[in-house]
Amino acid sequence: MSRRRGIMSEHFKEELAKELGFYDKVKEKGWGEITANEAGSMVKRAVQIAEESLTGDRT
Repeated sequence: MSRRRGIMSEHFKEELAKELGFYDKVKEKGWGEITANEAGSMVKRAVQIAEESLTGDRT
């Protein structure tokens, strides 16, 4: 069975974690230690960034 590739690059996830304030936790303990709320915040922000890039509305 092949391993599924992630949609977000590692770099992008790290940048989101930094922006959202929990990168230190990821760096120390790994992605498996983030909470469901933190993961949800990452997805929400990634969608927001994607929508902004489609509309050209960079803020």
